Amino acid sequence: MTAGRSALIWLWLAVAVFVVDIGTKLLAETLLTYGKPVYLLPVLDLTLLYNPGAAFSFLADQSGWQRWFFTAVSIGVSLMLIIWLKRLPRGQVLLPSALALILGGAVGNLFDRLVYGHVVDFISVHWDKSYFPAFNIADSAITVGAVMMALDVLREMKHEKKQA
Repeated sequence: MTAGRSALIWLWLAVAVFVVDIGTKLLAETLLTYGKPVYLLPVLDLTLLYNPGAAFSFLADQSGWQRWFFTAVSIGVSLMLIIWLKRLPRGQVLLPSALALILGGAVGNLFDRLVYGHVVDFISVHWDKSYFPAFNIADSAITVGAVMMALDVLREMKHEKKQA
């Protein structure tokens, strides 16, 4: 399959996620004070935080090796997603857009790890005194992309069941 007929056309979405992610992180670094919440809604505030670990601060308390481990994982996953997109037919929408969202988010957080040694988080959701781990636009894109992938799997299962 040639690149012109593949789903690589969806790379524009990955680039858009990356640009918005990096731009919002730059704004957060410029306008927010580290660890000081800025109230937006009763369940939402903006709080600049740094995460040297992975999702939900996994391995954040380690000595620094995790930076390079997660960097390698991000590069590997990003390459796999690009190859996957290249192999998908251009006419599909749900799966390639999901992969592009995940790719854009992965590259956004990869950029942070390479440049800063940690991921910049700033969106804080909470209920009363219970806080969800802070996150960013890249994390949101990865989550939405993963949900879309799950929906695509369910759609395919339903389609295969009808065919049987």
